[in-house]
Amino acid sequence: MSSTTRRAVLGAGLAAAGSGLLAACSGSPDGRPAAAAPSVGYLAPDGEEVAAAEAKRGTGPVREVELTATRARLDLGGRTVDSWAYGDRLPGREIRVTAGDTLAVTLANHLPEATSLHWHGLALRNDMDGVPGLTQRAVRPGASYAYRFTVTHPGTYWVHPHSGVQQDRGLYAPLIVEDPKEPLSYDKEWVVVLDDWVDGVDGSTPDGVLAELSRGMGGMEGMDHGGHGMGKMSGMAMGAGQSSPAPAGPPRMMMGATSPLLGGDAGDVAYPHYLVNGRTPDAPETFTAKPGDRIRVRFVNAGGDTAFRVALGGHRMTVTHTDGFPVEHAETDALLLGMGERYDVLVEAGDGVFPLTALAEGKKAAALAVLRTGGGRAPGAAARPRELDGTLLTADRLKADRSVRLRGRRPDRTIELDLTGSMAKYDWAVNNRKYAPDQRYPVAAGERVRLAFVNRTTMWHPMHLHGHTFALPGGGPRKDTAIVRPGARLEVDFDADNPGLWMLHCHNVYHAESGMMTVLGYRR
Repeated sequence: MSSTTRRAVLGAGLAAAGSGLLAACSGSPDGRPAAAAPSVGYLAPDGEEVAAAEAKRGTGPVREVELTATRARLDLGGRTVDSWAYGDRLPGREIRVTAGDTLAVTLANHLPEATSLHWHGLALRNDMDGVPGLTQRAVRPGASYAYRFTVTHPGTYWVHPHSGVQQDRGLYAPLIVEDPKEPLSYDKEWVVVLDDWVDGVDGSTPDGVLAELSRGMGGMEGMDHGGHGMGKMSGMAMGAGQSSPAPAGPPRMMMGATSPLLGGDAGDVAYPHYLVNGRTPDAPETFTAKPGDRIRVRFVNAGGDTAFRVALGGHRMTVTHTDGFPVEHAETDALLLGMGERYDVLVEAGDGVFPLTALAEGKKAAALAVLRTGGGRAPGAAARPRELDGTLLTADRLKADRSVRLRGRRPDRTIELDLTGSMAKYDWAVNNRKYAPDQRYPVAAGERVRLAFVNRTTMWHPMHLHGHTFALPGGGPRKDTAIVRPGARLEVDFDADNPGLWMLHCHNVYHAESGMMTVLGYRR
């Protein structure tokens, strides 16, 4: 059994970046020596090409934000847990800027291990993307890190670490980029963050869950399935020389969760709680409005392993955006959100009290919030509005708004990406290769690139591309995260217009940590 861990390999990613600050690092973020020879011929995350691309974005008013990643005692509503969070709230305090602003965020790390900050969905400069071992050094305990970049595109985004399974704690917050020329008209806005929760419940931690899953369905004691499966990881990598944590708390591996909508198995983890804006269904958040108000609801799925089917009782929703980009408006009763996906909808509020229910797809549980515009008894935790079984909209049924539709063009390059692995060995990978930062798929600036995802597993995978948005086929929506069902082939196109080294991975945090990640690298 190999004793080499991915953090040791990741240390090579700094040297492999090319030239400049990152290339000057001779080892990993924790000072251990690099474990692989550097790759050559790729742009550096802090190289002159990245700086030139950022200069073209211009500069605007500076919005300064301070975030502290810290241990926290969080009230989920009738249940208090010890976890990690940004400050003392869940989700973290919303970050709100206007497109064209310069965002300057100082992250202070008060955690017992290294961390980072990834800006999910933003096309930003590569050295600010927040992937330790690839685009930056990890932020060590007691240290701080300054992120500064121009925010160019309006939309609904979010922030979270790209360090191990930290995202499945309380380390996430919504990021809203307002449009200075907002075309929509509405009276109120409601940001709805969905999550599945295990941290601090009966001794469980996400690291312990990963350790349990990594043993596979056979429960093979001590096996690490290729040396990449278990433990606390930084920048999606386990620390060299660290021992893998033993599973803590009761068993969390989920068995028998299925969903025809997701094509089979619904998920790996049996979470004890499902949350809307950090609250359990027993003590839900209540959003107040007036009858007739037009409300913009921004949905974010910040979960680690759960797709949510969402509906607002007594209402139909008009979908206006997905993953920050406008779509041709479409009405629906319910939405399906994979991990990492976002949807914006408009609703016209009725008169009364209504459940906003987020069904944990295939897991026989749900999260809940309440819309109140008048008198009446609040819905209980078991509320299941009929809209959940009504018209269901998924991304493949949407069309991109004409203003953001990719112009017709044949791809210059097609990259075939087989999604591989199984629950039996928990050996998730891309093209049967577990993640290493020096394994890269080359692209060139100016190309139209086609990504062909082929899911050869029995699980669904929400695949996420950093630094870009791709277009779904047939004039479909612009997205950065898309569901690939078992046995399916999904081809998406994007324009290579943001130089650097960019992660491409499954946004099931446990699949990613087990190896289902890779890198797209711009060639010199």
